[in-house]
Amino acid sequence: MDNGRESGRGTDRRTFLTLAGTGALTVGLAGCIGTEDDGGNGNGNGNGNGNGNGNGNGNGNGNGNGNGNGNGNGNGNGNGNGNGNGNGNGNGNGNGNDNGGTRSVDCETAGCRLSHLPVSDAGGPLGAEFQVERRDTAVEPQQAREVVRQFINNDGVDAISGLFSSEIVPLWDFIQEQQLPIITPWPGTTYLDTRGGDKRTEEVGDDEWLWRTVIGDTVHTSGAAEAMVDEAGIERMGVLSATTAGEEGWTRQFVNWYEELGGTVVEVVSAQEEQSSYQSQLNQLFENDFDAWALSFALEDATTIIRNWEEGGYGKQLLMEDGLRDQSLINEVGEAAEGAWIAAGSTQGPNYDQFEPKFQEAGDADLHPWGVAAYDATNVLALAVHHAGETSPEAIQRSIGDVAREGGTTVTTFAEGKEALDNGDEINYEGAVTNCDFTEHGNVWGDVAVERITPDGFENEFTIEADRLQESIDDY
Repeated sequence: MDNGRESGRGTDRRTFLTLAGTGALTVGLAGCIGTEDDGGNGNGNGNGNGNGNGNGNGNGNGNGNGNGNGNGNGNGNGNGNGNGNGNGNGNGNGNGNDNGGTRSVDCETAGCRLSHLPVSDAGGPLGAEFQVERRDTAVEPQQAREVVRQFINNDGVDAISGLFSSEIVPLWDFIQEQQLPIITPWPGTTYLDTRGGDKRTEEVGDDEWLWRTVIGDTVHTSGAAEAMVDEAGIERMGVLSATTAGEEGWTRQFVNWYEELGGTVVEVVSAQEEQSSYQSQLNQLFENDFDAWALSFALEDATTIIRNWEEGGYGKQLLMEDGLRDQSLINEVGEAAEGAWIAAGSTQGPNYDQFEPKFQEAGDADLHPWGVAAYDATNVLALAVHHAGETSPEAIQRSIGDVAREGGTTVTTFAEGKEALDNGDEINYEGAVTNCDFTEHGNVWGDVAVERITPDGFENEFTIEADRLQESIDDY
């Protein structure tokens, strides 16, 4: 079954394997290396000197980001990284505002590191060595543009995994010009609700070359609203929101869905970031009568707000946006936030049981939906290469939908999929975080979990299933 696409498998697989068996396939991983900031606003303190010429990142302990924008941690000397990067001399602020989508995450987390290992262990696609080249975009559009160019011109990558919302939106036309398949586990932006994918047509001319393996903001804000109205019976809410694009985007989407379902938002209080106290904003919000309130802020500010909320004895049920589902929140304010809810994409998709033991073996890092989605992105890319029988961007692009959409033999690992393809079967990869059944716009559906915060972690309170959300979302 070709799922509405030409299969792109004209090359005889066994002959090709003989010719290419010792080759190397390279995937570029574009992301934010060495930061744990899920919150979108990262502060530098570089005090480091980058070596090299041009614009970009210094790497190391205490790196200055090019042009004096610090994206550093600590003190030390940074080394210019790729294509003349460096020129740090930078005390400054790393700016990770997410322009309407998910926040900055570390592509060096255990989930991301783990993603390519099972592919390599199974012999790689087309029997070739499976290599991953990592480059830091610093969650900055111009640097992301340079990273993509470096991947193509210097590294000769066959596909890219990564890129954040705040990079994709301003670089959309540039991305399309490259005509290189990109599967990313990170962006939540609603901009991609009707952009990306293959449009489920046989022609590549209408393809938009970008796919995502994480659910978009439209899905998880809809799920959060349904949980509040239908599961918790909350009829009136207030909202405290940051003014950054990502947080405003979450607030706008959540309010729209909540009110569409019959709830009433009594007031949205907006506040600038990086304040030492948010007591006045909390006072303003809690002058209203409501049953629960929602918080949409980056992690550092959210911890301040939660302390202010607990110290002020305001009470009421608290719901937090998905970007705050982080072990750091528990470590900082777990006791104060006990009983609060967080709505985020569920980490547990159909293939989660295959993934979780491997993740635990890889280390004791906190499990986040983005890390699991990175595992899925790599598997889909590797299977698409094997399905295509070659590594041209067009052939890989044609095969992405073929290996992931419904139809054919269901597989949950690269090894299973490779074996089925070698036996002449069509396949349907089901992922660890979603089923990876891509829509025409390259999006995925997934469950939304509302979890309760305890001093020890996150415990499930409600789950809104993907099938239920699809009934209310038209364009995605």
